[in-house]
Amino acid sequence: MSERTRSPRRGMCAAVLSLEAITLGLTTPVMIAVADVAVSTALVVGLGLMVACLLVAGMLRSPWAYGLGWLIQAAAVGLGFLVPLMFVLGAIFALLWGSADFLGRKIERERAAAYAALDAELAAEGDA
Repeated sequence: MSERTRSPRRGMCAAVLSLEAITLGLTTPVMIAVADVAVSTALVVGLGLMVACLLVAGMLRSPWAYGLGWLIQAAAVGLGFLVPLMFVLGAIFALLWGSADFLGRKIERERAAAYAALDAELAAEGDA
């Protein structure tokens, strides 16, 4: 993949989701031992969200996958109803996700403008 086509947004968002997958996976034993959540519920919720993070991280080539990423952030915050600390951790990851999404878009716009200016300059030199 060339430098021009590499997406900083996708890379940053995938990194956030990958780190979030670890955190969500580790909430499973916390839900069982501390929050007294049924084992089956804890496994489905904790490991399900973990797998969802990893799958969405791999699907970020498609624009609709970013919407799924936002849904995962909402689910992580909502997990605070089972494990209150997840209100804080979910909010932190939602902030990281939003920052990665916003800054990634900004970097992509600025990079496209810089490459367009470079291409115009090279074309002008070639015509001279």
